[in-house]
Amino acid sequence: MNAVALQRSPRVRARRLLLLVQVLLVQVLIATSFALPVAANAHTLELINGDVTQQIPVSDLHAISDTTFTLYDPYQGREVEMQGVVFQAFLIDQFGEIPPALHFTAWDDYEVTLSNWDDPNWYLITLEDGEPLSLRQRGPIRLVERDYGNRDVENLREFNDWVWMIRRIEVKW
Repeated sequence: MNAVALQRSPRVRARRLLLLVQVLLVQVLIATSFALPVAANAHTLELINGDVTQQIPVSDLHAISDTTFTLYDPYQGREVEMQGVVFQAFLIDQFGEIPPALHFTAWDDYEVTLSNWDDPNWYLITLEDGEPLSLRQRGPIRLVERDYGNRDVENLREFNDWVWMIRRIEVKW
């Protein structure tokens, strides 16, 4: 069989088509693998105040995380060293005052609106046990209470106001 006849063979055409499909699939996988890490790495916190939106790099939050304390994390069931910034001070620094309510959006698309942030007991946590929080560790940013009083650490419903995997904070005036 000559080379021209071989190229026209249904078997050769099927192999070429299969090879083309495989190449296209590899290209799609490569293209999407570059798009996914942007969300998965979670390198910024978005703050929204009316028409003004700002992006704060998580590395900047690490730099201002000036308070370290150890507390029992009821979700992990162990003592954890946390490092962060007083949320009340952070709000005043960012907005000039403490907003009446904040709408939080997490990286897993969880959303909640909470109020009454004029309390120095709340911390914006960026590091745990000396390491930056990842999405797997419910980071990169988490909001916790340093002193949770008499609440039962076995009853996780008593900690529903802790927010983790924070992606965006929007002021509600």
